Amino acid sequence: MAKLYFRYAAMNAGKSTALLQVAHNYEERGQRVDLFTSALDVRSGYGRIASRLGMTREAEAYSATTDFASIYRVRPAPACILIDEAQFLTEAQVIQLHRNAHLNGIPAICYGIRSDFRGEAFPGSRALLTIADDLEEMKTVCRCGRKATMNLRFDSTGQQALFGEQVEIGGEDRYEAVCARRFYTGTCT
Repeated sequence: MAKLYFRYAAMNAGKSTALLQVAHNYEERGQRVDLFTSALDVRSGYGRIASRLGMTREAEAYSATTDFASIYRVRPAPACILIDEAQFLTEAQVIQLHRNAHLNGIPAICYGIRSDFRGEAFPGSRALLTIADDLEEMKTVCRCGRKATMNLRFDSTGQQALFGEQVEIGGEDRYEAVCARRFYTGTCT
């Protein structure tokens, strides 16, 4: 039975690397996968999934107007749909992927972060945490060695940003995965 999966973690936990490995595993066995990434994330170029380890792959870019239900009414079914930056999915898109898995037998594995730099859920992550059939937390660590579950954003002066738009794509130097203690206090001690 096909499922909707959500594999989530703080930033820099290897989500894109894991997605690319899953794609490789399917393709090595002669199966086709469809890869999607958010049109909002152009750090490595439009429609590119890139891991911090240097692996990159072309993907279809999705936006808030992408209709997965329509796509899979006309496109031959892949063995699996893989979605990077899944926090940027809309609630409607998550429902489309869930229905597609259960009614058409096409599994979808979504990779993303749960919350923004303010500790607030992204709409796509909230929907995935609610209806995904399988949830898996991928782990990474804070600089103190504790499990990192939160994401910090830094302003132009290097201070923790507390306000601003939820989506502001920037380089690794603008964000850091941290433990809850560092998120709330600014320090790990």
